[in-house]
Amino acid sequence: MAYHQPPLPFAENALEPYISAKTIGFHYGKHHQAYINNYNNLVVNTPLDALSLEEVISISAVDSQKIGIFNNGAQAWNHTFYWNSLSPNGGGEPSGELAAKITQDFGSFDKFKEELKTAAATQFGSGWAWLVLDGTSLKVVKTGNAQTPSTNGQKPILTIDVWEHAYYLDYQNRRPDYVASVIDNLLNWEFAAENFQSA
Repeated sequence: MAYHQPPLPFAENALEPYISAKTIGFHYGKHHQAYINNYNNLVVNTPLDALSLEEVISISAVDSQKIGIFNNGAQAWNHTFYWNSLSPNGGGEPSGELAAKITQDFGSFDKFKEELKTAAATQFGSGWAWLVLDGTSLKVVKTGNAQTPSTNGQKPILTIDVWEHAYYLDYQNRRPDYVASVIDNLLNWEFAAENFQSA
């Protein structure tokens, strides 16, 4: 029951000028696909092959003998979530219940934006910055490498990939510029609202 890479929710050039088609081509076509290929090769002909990707991530997260499976499975999941966190019509601010909850938990949307920018810019090395629902509160968290908030009991709402391959072709070492571009122009608040409402 091989896990297949979901299609991109937009054309490769749809996020320009903020993220180039070249970056998307390498990131989605090479990096993301490699995680999926590695994951499928690691679970084929094992009992894990019959389980969903989410179930395998949960199992392998607490088993040091399965670190390779976790790293590749979680990265496959994280990347799919990241693509859906972006939209050519993104940026701006959320509305409705999510907007009210952000204001309640962070003080204002601007304070939330600054916290997310800081988390993404200061994640040491490779990793991710997330908006999550932790119990009844929205929080900004960062995770290293393949780590994902769901293994800590948190519900992901949005994410920003801060591995170098996500931005280096376009921004080189200017990670804060990439992060600001994503937050201001590409974050998919409709996707975030769906995740918040389903929590």
